[in-house]
Amino acid sequence: MRSRLVSLLALAMAAPALAQEPPRTSLPIPEQGFAGKVGHSFRDSDPATPSKPVEAPKGAPNIVVILLDDSGFGEYATFGGAVPSPTMERLAKEGLRFNRFHTAGICSPTRAALLTGRNPHNAGVGIVTELSTGYDGYTGVIPQSTAPVAKILRENGYATAMFGKNHNTPATEGGPAGPFNHWPNAFGFDYFYGFNAWGTSQFQPLLFENNRPVPPSRDTDYHLTQDLADRAISWVEGVKAINPDRPYFLYIATGANHAPHHAPQAWIDRFEGKFDGGWDTYRKQAFARQKALGVIPRDAKLTARPDAILAWDRLTAEQRRIYAHEMEVAAGFAAHTDHELGRVVDAVRAMPGGENTLIIYIAGDNGASAEGNAGGTLNEIAPANGFEKENQVTAASLAKLGSAIYNNNYPAGWAWAMNTPFQYYKQVVSHLGATRNPMIMSWPAQIKEGGQVRTQFADVTDIAPTLLAAAHVPPPASVDGVAQKPVDGVSLLAVTGDHAPEVRTRQYFEVFGNRAIYDKGWMASAKLADPWNPDRAALDPDKAKWELYDLDHDFTQARDLAARDPQRLEGLKALWWEEAKRYNVLPIDWRAGERLGRRDPDPRTSFTLYPGMAGIPEAIAPVIRNRSWTITAEGDFTAADSGMLITQGGVTGGWGFRLQNGRPAFDYNLSGADHFRIEADAPIATGSHAIVARFDYDGKTPAERGRGGTITLLVDGKEVATGRLPRTIPNIFSLNEGMDVGADFGSPVGDYPFPASFSGKLSSVRIDVK
Repeated sequence: MRSRLVSLLALAMAAPALAQEPPRTSLPIPEQGFAGKVGHSFRDSDPATPSKPVEAPKGAPNIVVILLDDSGFGEYATFGGAVPSPTMERLAKEGLRFNRFHTAGICSPTRAALLTGRNPHNAGVGIVTELSTGYDGYTGVIPQSTAPVAKILRENGYATAMFGKNHNTPATEGGPAGPFNHWPNAFGFDYFYGFNAWGTSQFQPLLFENNRPVPPSRDTDYHLTQDLADRAISWVEGVKAINPDRPYFLYIATGANHAPHHAPQAWIDRFEGKFDGGWDTYRKQAFARQKALGVIPRDAKLTARPDAILAWDRLTAEQRRIYAHEMEVAAGFAAHTDHELGRVVDAVRAMPGGENTLIIYIAGDNGASAEGNAGGTLNEIAPANGFEKENQVTAASLAKLGSAIYNNNYPAGWAWAMNTPFQYYKQVVSHLGATRNPMIMSWPAQIKEGGQVRTQFADVTDIAPTLLAAAHVPPPASVDGVAQKPVDGVSLLAVTGDHAPEVRTRQYFEVFGNRAIYDKGWMASAKLADPWNPDRAALDPDKAKWELYDLDHDFTQARDLAARDPQRLEGLKALWWEEAKRYNVLPIDWRAGERLGRRDPDPRTSFTLYPGMAGIPEAIAPVIRNRSWTITAEGDFTAADSGMLITQGGVTGGWGFRLQNGRPAFDYNLSGADHFRIEADAPIATGSHAIVARFDYDGKTPAERGRGGTITLLVDGKEVATGRLPRTIPNIFSLNEGMDVGADFGSPVGDYPFPASFSGKLSSVRIDVK
């Protein structure tokens, strides 16, 4: 018996050890050291085995998440809209459409909630990062206690990449000094290619590869959506070519359909005349299609037009012609986007593991945007600088609408139409037009009954838990030694089967003091402000009217029951305040334009910058607005040198100091309202020089903002040109472009050869402010 026992023990010791599932609740998973015998040399040691990286759980799927920007429930054909969406349609036929899926109603909060699985204020991002404050719910910084899903998946063996819009990196951390622990790489993405701001030019974007600025493309046919699709496909091909068994997480967040509405002209032309009937007719037609498709109930009611939106038949013939073409441009942009994403879907399905690839396609981080005001705009941020009238869309601008020269957005009436059948638009999270977005889930290996509609209430906070459940990865209790907050969302995998119950019963909403609370089928709503009003400090949220809706029997929020059931309404209002306290929504801050451009004062009056610095956000760049300043560029120059010495901003507003065939020149873009150029008559002589642009500001007190002044150009102290700026930009040049030295990244501020990299030997640029 003893000899048999010894033999069994020897056999067990000789047999290879069974692979054990690593612990996944504390990340990173500890590295596995060598477990065998180590002797004096390799001769008397157990054979070595190569160390292995952490592997994903067996059967873990590839994951693709697609997030569009500023898109409405009734925009794309898959949900009854007029914009063709063959990619969505394909995924819907092989998967599921969710018709009660909700976002946070505005950019950064939705994205933070998607990545972390926490409510946006609970993840520190209760508002867009540009308007962040120091309160816990509004820092604009995703805390360590809410690790993004990309980081969790990467630590569990996934390859990860992000392409497109980030908008979760604080602008104050967007420069070359970082810190970079709130950039996408730190969120857990091995690779990032995209932009940090709330929008960007589709033809001349300011992009970053990981955390380095990307030089402007010289391709005359360049478009950002196509670029993102190309690079996403290339990245997936690389992962699968080297390790076909390793799952990946691919996150694509397009700049579309956020302003500017930029599209190839051929795509715009496809929609000529398609919207001549106007937004009222569009709503009725889309509503009928939605019922026919089954994406809304047969007994749903079409909600009324808001008082702020004019009836189409009350517009002049000229207005109708202009507004219809603005929608044609937007539709071309939207259709082109779905087409390009189709190439990505084709590629991932053709790769190894294509059937075991979970694709979630969300059509919008919020509803369609009414930030273009009543008639649309050629410059979305012009109202923040007082130049709204000068940037109205006119018949003269139609020929080039949708091109690189405009930062255009369409009229609020079209945003309302794109959000059919609901009320209102982006930001107004009291109502479903801001928060209810189409979502499609396709996973051929698991979802066998495609083409169905799921009606369970779902939220963007549910995406991260869904991805983790699909990957067989538990939400970690600790990441990098930091205890994690409980996840607020729930997995939606439970509703992929037939006859699934509701998986969540409650969700709050808040943006700019617009509020709502959903609880067990009922919603209380309080609208405070429309999105085109930048100055809101005088508003009083305590005076906002609360409404009550029975969403189980009123899909569209068409019947306000507040007067009929005041007791229920009061209970829901109290519940909203409880949730607000629980998730760091307090204090409510409804200011908008008043927070834009807010920053701590920099005590320095002199700044030295160097060639290669690019994309420095306005939040941390030297402030030259509303003051006198001197810019001195030093280097070795020739009479043939051309290109940018230093610039800030772009098509939305800004300035540039450059040489043109050796002649110093200064360009100023007055928020699209006007353009000015002061230029020397003769080129500089070859040699070392100090080339200076000096601005003497007319304003004498801090209250005198946006005044004019005199520009003087000098070479080695000698005046070579002078000119007047009758007005200047008072508040902000750009929200998506920065300050560049020796180059011009993003869009140009004026009409000059572009890209405008400096051709000579620039040593440094000094900015002195008064």
